[in-house]
Amino acid sequence: MTLPPFDIQPELMGERVMLRPLLASDYDGLYAVASDPEIWAMHPFRDRYKREIFDDFFADAMASQGAFAIVDLATGEIIGGTRFAIYDPATSEIEIGWTFFATAYWRTGTNREVKALMLRHIYQFVRIVVFQVGASNFRSRTAVERLGGKLVREHKRHHGGQVHDYTTYHLTREDALSGVLATALESV
Repeated sequence: MTLPPFDIQPELMGERVMLRPLLASDYDGLYAVASDPEIWAMHPFRDRYKREIFDDFFADAMASQGAFAIVDLATGEIIGGTRFAIYDPATSEIEIGWTFFATAYWRTGTNREVKALMLRHIYQFVRIVVFQVGASNFRSRTAVERLGGKLVREHKRHHGGQVHDYTTYHLTREDALSGVLATALESV
């Protein structure tokens, strides 16, 4: 994997959460979150809550060199993970994905804050952010659409020896500025 010429794994500080580079020592804390089957109920890999499946996911996150632990500033606990990956300098694109949160943080604005932190950072370097979302993962699709993401294609994706239906969304800085993140991104 070719890394971009800019930092895709900085520490990003928000009002309620911090994103920091994922460490090997974060395994137990992140798995404690990921072990909840409800998190993966709409995901193409519905069995990611199982330790043997999560092991590969975590190893891939570490190898990506763009993964973050999401930490609740009030408790200091890991509440989820996310990452930047698949940078394409020719199209000025990078992917944000592999995001998940403990269910206690759903519908609390946490995802919006995390994405605002990531987008504020990455729009300094790229023009388009790509989101790959399982076609039947309506919770994630709705979240991306609320951010201003535009559906650009539906396709099959081969991953881990399996084929799944996926959707691809693009979010440009201009679309993000006209969406729910406009205030958070005004300084970009």
